[in-house]
Amino acid sequence: MGMENQNVAETPLTETPPAELPETQRRQRLIIAGLVVVLIIILVGLGFAIYALATHPATAVVVRDIFIIFMALESLVLGLVLTILVVQIARLTNLLQNEIKPILESTNETVDTLRGTTVFLSENLVQPVIKLNEYLAALHKMAALIGIGRKKTNK
Repeated sequence: MGMENQNVAETPLTETPPAELPETQRRQRLIIAGLVVVLIIILVGLGFAIYALATHPATAVVVRDIFIIFMALESLVLGLVLTILVVQIARLTNLLQNEIKPILESTNETVDTLRGTTVFLSENLVQPVIKLNEYLAALHKMAALIGIGRKKTNK
């Protein structure tokens, strides 16, 4: 019991993870710092824009109109993209129905033919050969018991 306690005390409870390479760790920190800086710039810019629009109502009306025009253009682009997506889905469906489905059906027919061929060969070729080998082995054993056949010569 005393030896077990010593072994437990010597082994650490948690394994230390392998240390990352300093280059990788430094690169990850730079990426995180860059993302934080960009987020802070976006938030400060948004705050400044809200303040400027609140203090200048005439500018707010112009910005609102520009934003409405931008949203209309964006909806046109999204409509075009959705139309292209529907066309691509229709082409994919056509491909699946007219090209891939016949290939799969042909493959299934080939597999069925192969299965039938293996069953035919098994029944008509392999099993008779196995039976013949069984009979020959039995005949050889009977000949050996009777004493007919080749005798082994010791040199």
